[in-house]
Amino acid sequence: MLEEARDRTLLLIAPLSEQDLHRQHDPLMSPVIWDLGHIAHFEELWLTRNLDGPVEFVEMPGMYNPFENPRPVRGGLALPSSNECGVEMEKIRARVLERLRSADLEDGSDLLRDGYVYAMVAQHEYQHDETILQTLQLKAGAPYRAPRRARLPSAPSVVPNDGEMVRFPGGRVTMGTDDRSRAYDNERPRHWVALEPFWIDRYPVTNGAYLAFMDAGGYETRAWWSDAGWQWLQDAQIRAPKYWQRDGAAWSTRSMDIIERVDPAKPVSHVCYYEADAFARWTGKRLPTESEWEAAASWDPVAGRARTYPWGDEPATAQLANVDQLSFGTARVGAYPRNVSPIGCQGMIGDVWEWTSSDFTGYPGFVSYPYREYSEVFFGNEYKVLRGGSWATRPGAIRNTFRNWDYPIRRQIFSGFRCARSEQ
Repeated sequence: MLEEARDRTLLLIAPLSEQDLHRQHDPLMSPVIWDLGHIAHFEELWLTRNLDGPVEFVEMPGMYNPFENPRPVRGGLALPSSNECGVEMEKIRARVLERLRSADLEDGSDLLRDGYVYAMVAQHEYQHDETILQTLQLKAGAPYRAPRRARLPSAPSVVPNDGEMVRFPGGRVTMGTDDRSRAYDNERPRHWVALEPFWIDRYPVTNGAYLAFMDAGGYETRAWWSDAGWQWLQDAQIRAPKYWQRDGAAWSTRSMDIIERVDPAKPVSHVCYYEADAFARWTGKRLPTESEWEAAASWDPVAGRARTYPWGDEPATAQLANVDQLSFGTARVGAYPRNVSPIGCQGMIGDVWEWTSSDFTGYPGFVSYPYREYSEVFFGNEYKVLRGGSWATRPGAIRNTFRNWDYPIRRQIFSGFRCARSEQ
């Protein structure tokens, strides 16, 4: 698992020059070489130093500690050359594999049991791979030459019943998980929630639907925006999703090194929470809460149980959903016919992260593990929860219970949304 994660990291950075690796392409993001060093030192900390005794540190002190060195300052650090970084990554991995030979994954410490800490470190690398892809989409100068290895499946060119909704019957459902082999602390514990009946979009909102919002004056009409959203809009002077450009009478968009006309049948991407909220208001709908989103993705009302993924408990693959990065873009909605939830929602895993209306907080009975700096320090009303993963997400880092979070103004993430409404 660790070797497969590293192979993907190295594949993604292979097209980059030394300058590309060291350049801070945007203040929002780290230089890629910093991400590589952080991946390696996080691995060394958790898979060698913290295994046998009390946790010494939760992040390695020094250059690669994200709390000591927030993103805007990382470009000014004395970062190593790519060769030096590569040698250090290999040395750390050799020590990790040597330690793994004697690791007791059955009766060892809580960190070791069922391989929890190894899954945590692998997911950490998966997540940084997606962060690196955000950076490379922002890349200054010549576009990133994406090493495309996957072809997206065909799908209807016209979205059937764009904006169609399906009904969730309400009732008591479980949310979260008790899994302690792969799930993060913020996904635990599994608990019951009571939901009123609601309706939710069958598909994520498409480019075509979003273009209709734009053509209707969505970015100019105060009535559709919250106070905070309208203030952001006035400050940012935004008039379209990020990476869109007007191409004569039409719009084009860029995904890494490919520029193409905006496809009306693909999910809209690179929109922030405020844009998603304004669109929902324009349609007379709203954004779902994260409990509604998870219920729509996982809960089988007939069986009375939650699924791990919309299609069942079979692990995510690039054949089941548009995940695993190597397509380097979104697919048309309906392209993955098995990626459908028990109530009929399509595409809830992959393509785009989906904004919810919920703040990022702990579940009832939440216990921080193995360190509060992963989740707990971010709880509050500053961040909104996103669900479902994107095309840039690795299969091992997504499931119905997985919780992502970010500031409501963020647009560099691969984010879209679907709408909901309460039953009248």
